[in-house]
Amino acid sequence: MRDTFIGLFEKIVGGFVLLLCLGVLIGAGAAFYAPTGGLLNAVLVLAAGATYTILMGGMMYLFLGIYHNTKRTAEAIEELATRQGLD
Repeated sequence: MRDTFIGLFEKIVGGFVLLLCLGVLIGAGAAFYAPTGGLLNAVLVLAAGATYTILMGGMMYLFLGIYHNTKRTAEAIEELATRQGLD
């Protein structure tokens, strides 16, 4: 059951990152075509949004990576314990 939730969370994270990228592109386009906007505003929105997307997505994928590394370590320790007869 836990693996199901982790798998769903991975898919949600992927979708969230895609939505963030799409939102940044739409926001940059809106900043470019705004009456008081222009190229500089669009570039600033694009830079700030890309930074935010990278940081948020990276943190979520980092948390998932920590989970997978912990899971592999626990499986390796269990395998080592059964080889040495400590089970």
